[in-house]
Amino acid sequence: MGLKRGNIFGEIPKDLTNEVFEDIITSERVRIERIVSDGHFTPIGDWYDQAENEWVTVLKGEGVIEYLDGTVVTLGVGDHIKIPAHEKHRVKSTSESSLTIWLAVFYPKGESEQKH
Repeated sequence: MGLKRGNIFGEIPKDLTNEVFEDIITSERVRIERIVSDGHFTPIGDWYDQAENEWVTVLKGEGVIEYLDGTVVTLGVGDHIKIPAHEKHRVKSTSESSLTIWLAVFYPKGESEQKH
């Protein structure tokens, strides 16, 4: 049957010295990742520059995304954003009072998208 059940809020590592990135699903075209942050941020001067598109949502807590052009976007519970491939960005901050749990979906640059 291949049934694999989990809980997005379960099995949080006790040691959160570093931000935790965990693949939930990976395939040739899509990767779904859970990210657990505890006041983490991307070091100043470091920028993500990913080869694939990213759609990310906050399931718990809060995260602030900063773009190279200075645009800052605050994401709370339920907020989501699409970050195009090679759009330089960083995590400016995450909640220090509670964990921030993100769900990120990565998919190929140029992949057609339909909004339903």
